[in-house]
Amino acid sequence: MKSRDLVKFLAIGAAALASGCAGNSAAQDEPLWASRADMEVESAKQFAEMKASMPLITDRATIDYIACVANAVVNVLEPPYSDYEWEMAIFEVDAVNAFAMPGGKIGVMVGILKAAQNQHQLAAVIGHEIAHVTLEHSSERASRGKLSNVGIQVAAVLLGGGHSGATYTAYEALNQGAAFGIMLPFGRKQESEADVIGLQYMAMAGFDPRQAVPLWQNMNEQSGGKEPAEFTSTHPSSERRIEDLISQWSTTLPMYNDALEAGHQPNCVEPDKADAK
Repeated sequence: MKSRDLVKFLAIGAAALASGCAGNSAAQDEPLWASRADMEVESAKQFAEMKASMPLITDRATIDYIACVANAVVNVLEPPYSDYEWEMAIFEVDAVNAFAMPGGKIGVMVGILKAAQNQHQLAAVIGHEIAHVTLEHSSERASRGKLSNVGIQVAAVLLGGGHSGATYTAYEALNQGAAFGIMLPFGRKQESEADVIGLQYMAMAGFDPRQAVPLWQNMNEQSGGKEPAEFTSTHPSSERRIEDLISQWSTTLPMYNDALEAGHQPNCVEPDKADAK
């Protein structure tokens, strides 16, 4: 597939709020869509509301860097996902987080760069989030019904980066999005599946899959080493996650070598190095 810039970046400016965000508790008890198309429409709505209510980054070097990595990963996707008009917003939020939504919406909190310290590690993050979309995990989690109010608040704090204004607006968006399974937390099995497929995406794009290990070590360090026991968490423990990633190297390293031989060698310039030029 020819390399294309499939991701549109919305780094400056913001769309007006499309509609109110007040949720209907009765409606949240049951899925409200009839098709993937319905979920994509709702994702677009929630994504627009997040862009309108959360600060967007304007630093060109950071935008170009994240765009370079995201485009390289998106370019290895197969139909129907390669046919999406992928769109990404980079939020000026210190949270170490990123997400992807049905229909090809990617959100990156600039704080993720504290853990993803090179292009390969950032590709591991983006590949993982895109895998949630291609595996249609939002549809699976939506069937579990509505997210509790406490769960929404926890997710909103993560998205808001601890800033009260951003947290409030993120909460409003999440409260509505929970009804469609778009912003519900993924289960441990889904996280593990996204790790595997995301690792394949990054390898096929020419990023070193071995870098996913230091990424998750960095993630653990950013959390202060304080993570819940695996049986109480929706995510695998860091130790289990790293073991599972290493077990995939026999599959992903040949993919990585094939990508390099085919000339897929991304050279995404990190913001500090771009500024030094």
